[in-house]
Amino acid sequence: MEKIIAACGIVCSACPAYIATLNDDEELRIKTAEQWSKMYGAPISADDIYCVGCLVEEGRHIGHCAECDIRKCVMDKELLNCAYCDDYGCEKIAKFHKMVPEAKAELGAIRDTF
Repeated sequence: MEKIIAACGIVCSACPAYIATLNDDEELRIKTAEQWSKMYGAPISADDIYCVGCLVEEGRHIGHCAECDIRKCVMDKELLNCAYCDDYGCEKIAKFHKMVPEAKAELGAIRDTF
């Protein structure tokens, strides 16, 4: 499978919600919902575990996508992800990357190619 990177640097193609959606895998949805409910201390059901990928406009997305400022910014600028932004390292992405350093590493690897 081709590696798909979200606006923020999360690897969509490695996300269990994306994989479950792509493969219509109900068992993976249930397992992911249970794991994420424990991890985030919030009730998450298998019906919440659908995502077609961050930068796809049509289709179901994980809940936060609709309100994600990073996603909106990238889509408004018509970029592939934040790595291609002239303002890379802005406050929005820097704050997010403090919580998800592996996403920063993904974007850094992309930036290293140009």
